[in-house]
Amino acid sequence: MEIFQQFQRTIIKNYLLGSFIAVFGVGSVFIFQTLSLKEDEFISMGSIIFLSIVTMFGFEFLVYRKHIRPLKDVYIRKDPSIDLEVLVTAYNQAERFPLLTVKRILLPHFLGLSVPSTLLTVVFIHEGTLSIPYSYILYAWFGAFLVAILHALIEFFLTFKACHHLQVDLIRKSRTWYGVDPSNQSTLFISLKQKILAASLFLALFPILLFSLASQIRLSIADSTLLVDYWKWAGILVLIITVLAFYGAILIFKNIEGPVMELVNRFEKVEQGHVAPSLNTYTDEFSHLFSGFNHMVEAINLRDQKNQQLLDQFFAVVAGTLDARDPYTAGHSKRVAEYSVLIARQCKWSLEEIDLLNKSALLHDIGKIGIRDDVLLKEGRLTDEEFDQIKRHPAIGEEIVKGVQLTEELLPILPGIRHHHERIDGFGYPDRLKGDKIPVFGRLIAVADAFDAMTSDRPYRKGMPYEKAFSILKEGRGTQWDKEFVDAFLKRMELDAGNIRETG
Repeated sequence: MEIFQQFQRTIIKNYLLGSFIAVFGVGSVFIFQTLSLKEDEFISMGSIIFLSIVTMFGFEFLVYRKHIRPLKDVYIRKDPSIDLEVLVTAYNQAERFPLLTVKRILLPHFLGLSVPSTLLTVVFIHEGTLSIPYSYILYAWFGAFLVAILHALIEFFLTFKACHHLQVDLIRKSRTWYGVDPSNQSTLFISLKQKILAASLFLALFPILLFSLASQIRLSIADSTLLVDYWKWAGILVLIITVLAFYGAILIFKNIEGPVMELVNRFEKVEQGHVAPSLNTYTDEFSHLFSGFNHMVEAINLRDQKNQQLLDQFFAVVAGTLDARDPYTAGHSKRVAEYSVLIARQCKWSLEEIDLLNKSALLHDIGKIGIRDDVLLKEGRLTDEEFDQIKRHPAIGEEIVKGVQLTEELLPILPGIRHHHERIDGFGYPDRLKGDKIPVFGRLIAVADAFDAMTSDRPYRKGMPYEKAFSILKEGRGTQWDKEFVDAFLKRMELDAGNIRETG
């Protein structure tokens, strides 16, 4: 309620200020200083202006009540519950209020002043109370229109500022009560270029047009023969000023548009994930904006680094927790992740793909959490029923990780968890996929998982030598494991072994 009352007070204050500047400050001075009026004619002219202003205020007040009603429906009501539709309508009205203000000034304001002024002036001239030509009424209309545009321009910019706090409050109400931001549904767009051009052109032309009109009246009183030459001169002058004002407005707009568009492009890149600082070459207020943008980029990068560190630590802790459940498989998930990364690097995968693969490999056995200890930790040979339970762990793992509600960027880790026990020949589990139908993370992790399983010690057997494990991988390439990944792993291990021998 207080915000709305403050808004109305500001609108009224701005209106009175704009009216004083335009109607009283410019219009009245123009009339009384341009026309040569007798003492009794001053009284008549003052009466015309007073009655016209009262009429103008009356008409404008009626229109203002109509424009303010959607806002009153939100802020002045006995029923505390407000429908979303009412809130959205109020927000749209607050957003359009500067344009509605312009319409009020150029229609009920302008016509409410000009029409009664014209009628009263015609009556006073006819009765002899005013001794001025009827042609002056046309001059008055032109002058009043110029003053109305000036008033509308002032009100437009003042009302924009007044509406800001009201719009913020309406957005907060809508978000709090309905979880909807009405600004997202807005279709109103007023170009900065249009505002600058309109303001620059009018403010440049207004004084010269008003001066030309006053000179026209003065010359018609003194010597009407000079009017033709005067308007030739005035027309050329108005044309020159128009061109200069238009060119100046374009220069000002371009000077503003350049850095604004650069900032817009930078923010779009940030939205797409390309977070990089911008070169700050500005020495005006835009320098502070670009400095702020660069500080924001630094903060985002620092936050992302911390989030990545936390995420990596989370995956490592989860993998470590799983391995700690069985002392004989301690470090298995970490080693499988290291082997998987080794293969991916040998295959020239991108850093983003390798990072996702590493996370998938760390969690590839997370589903074993859902397997009973008497089955998972059994030292002897498993029964068929027990092995069927073990074979459920890839699907269980996928469901566990799905339950975390991964971001879209992390979803590719799921196939590696579910499909690392599939076989190229289709005899794997849980889905018995075959060949390239097995997701690539699953095919790659299968090689790393198998090698570590073969070379790690178990309570019922000792881990086999690397050379024997390499031989088994070679035998199973193309049937149990993917040829490309087996070859990449063997080549990488051979290179690493050669490097160790050379160093030794």
